[in-house]
Amino acid sequence: MPDRSRPHRPSPSGTQSAGDTSGEAVLDSSAPRRSPGPTIRPKNGLDRYFQISARRSTVTREVRGGLTTFFTMAYIVVLNPIILSGADINGTTLSFASVAAVTAVVAGVLTVAMGVIGRYPLALATGLGINAVVAVYAATQLSWPEIMGLVVLEGLLIMVLVLTGFRRAVFEAIPPQLKTSIAVGIGFFLTIIGLADAGIIRPGNPLISFGDNGVLAGWPMLTFVVGLLLTSVLVVRRVKGALLIGIIATTVFAIVVEAIAGVGPRFGADGATNPRGWALQVPTWPDTWFALPDLSLIGQFSLFGGFDRIGVIAALLIVFSIMIADFFDTVGTVTAVGAEAGLLDEKRNLPRSQPVLVVDSLAAAAGGAASVSSNTTYIESAAGVGDGARTGLASVVTGIVFLVAAFFTPLVQVVPSEAAAPVLVIVGAMMISQVRELVLDDMSLVIPAFLTIALMPFTYSITNGIGAGIVSYVLLRVATGRGRDVHPLMWVVAAVFVVYFALDPIQQLF
Repeated sequence: MPDRSRPHRPSPSGTQSAGDTSGEAVLDSSAPRRSPGPTIRPKNGLDRYFQISARRSTVTREVRGGLTTFFTMAYIVVLNPIILSGADINGTTLSFASVAAVTAVVAGVLTVAMGVIGRYPLALATGLGINAVVAVYAATQLSWPEIMGLVVLEGLLIMVLVLTGFRRAVFEAIPPQLKTSIAVGIGFFLTIIGLADAGIIRPGNPLISFGDNGVLAGWPMLTFVVGLLLTSVLVVRRVKGALLIGIIATTVFAIVVEAIAGVGPRFGADGATNPRGWALQVPTWPDTWFALPDLSLIGQFSLFGGFDRIGVIAALLIVFSIMIADFFDTVGTVTAVGAEAGLLDEKRNLPRSQPVLVVDSLAAAAGGAASVSSNTTYIESAAGVGDGARTGLASVVTGIVFLVAAFFTPLVQVVPSEAAAPVLVIVGAMMISQVRELVLDDMSLVIPAFLTIALMPFTYSITNGIGAGIVSYVLLRVATGRGRDVHPLMWVVAAVFVVYFALDPIQQLF
């Protein structure tokens, strides 16, 4: 949010990124290059290492952005054990408390590593799409140690692709039109996540219903609406820390509502359902704040046990499917967050991206080794960027709070998803402004961009959107006689995605 005590200082390009509500312009890579302004001297070693002043930020803004990112993704500490709590084929059930604690610890360590090594405002935690797939495999084909072993192998394979330069080369081979559409698509994706978390949209007949049977009814929905309106006003009024203030204020409102109305959860422990209840956490003050983390799950994996159980080909296909999701989810997230922060270069690439990709690859293997599923870079990092974060210092803050949260998991559960969801919608609104950079007078570019944007929210998958965009881009370039414009790596990636989309019949074949 703007600091009204100081005059506005234009960036070297003279423009401000769409999502920059800080009041201080940041470098917008889409604008024409001009002669650089005076060199900004770092104030101290911390400033020099994280390039805080160079990126037009301050320590206060980085701390604020790091806290905002944590609060928008803290739900994973509760949701991950819910998803992974089912029994595997051997009848083994993971401890809820242990999964919650290890999820927080692993997210904390990896996010700090991303901040220190990658130096960008990117946070990591267990990947939601991947942990759902892992839970299905555990319930039908593999034991927990066996599926986690395959996740470790997937992470190690991605690391090989990073160290050989292949992952970065693919990242840079994607054309600017698709990179921009990825950022826009993720904006819509964040919006639909927020609306779904709040219960505003739900599975219905024929496809999606509005609220509870077409009606916005119930205290949790009102909480979301109040939070959305309040946060919108704060953002438009350029209040410093608008997103963080919105989360905290909405949480307080939710606690008061629950204390008075006694709403309860949407899904009870006895299997009862209350469509007008809280979606995930019930915002009640816990009886105890502190709990020693149970880290007994760490190291409970079998690297090659899955190959013995289901055979080499079937195991490799599982590794492949998880790897593709991990690989391209990160491409989309890094591109979108970098665009929102105004940190991309003229080719829409993130400068010095190799350390980011190394940490993200290590995260995949580390999540499997810790038995909490593959960890990946979170798109919720954009919430911190929207609140001012521009450097890795914000990630260090987010990571430290995750580590602290491992000892205070009861307290983390106070923040309901309805209080964090408004921020995701607001950040989605910020990110879709990138649409102004799209080429809209060439249908061979418009269709791939549209498919990328549309399939991300409609299929709840960044990977599906990127895959549809890349395959259609290559096809339409060839169809219009411009196949020579396609980067050689794009042909390889398009072929890989064809296999990915046809994975089910391939699995049935083998």
